[in-house]
Amino acid sequence: MASGASSDIADPGLAAAGMARIGWARRSMPVLGLIGERFAAEQSLGGLTIAACLHVTAETAALVHVLRAGGARVFLAASNPLSTQDDIAAALVADGAAVVYARAGADRLTYDEHIHRALDGRPAQHAAYAASRVARSGARRVRVDHHRRDQVAPDSQ
Repeated sequence: MASGASSDIADPGLAAAGMARIGWARRSMPVLGLIGERFAAEQSLGGLTIAACLHVTAETAALVHVLRAGGARVFLAASNPLSTQDDIAAALVADGAAVVYARAGADRLTYDEHIHRALDGRPAQHAAYAASRVARSGARRVRVDHHRRDQVAPDSQ
């Protein structure tokens, strides 16, 4: 689904380390795994595009894999550049789980751009896609919704 060219991450070379950490998170979250099995069987999220603004951590990556298993297309922006784990971002891109816009320590301009790109719900070169669902964590993404992207806010969850 995702290609490295459409994501904005710090270092694709960190993917192997990130995959190991995501594996640990998935093993530590058995209920999420059961939900993922159900979603995979039912394809209950098929056809949905989900824009998520969440902390980019191993636990979030486990959730992204569940969404993908259910058939969703996922665009992930970091909700806080200070908590972004670059190895996790790289792993999500490498295994095709999500288009990721996240870099640890990103400046404000880059951070805002990442949120907008995820809300657009499409890689920069594919204008035909639009996010159909929005997941959020933190007030920053909510402020962007209501002040600059009000067309997104009514359907936000």
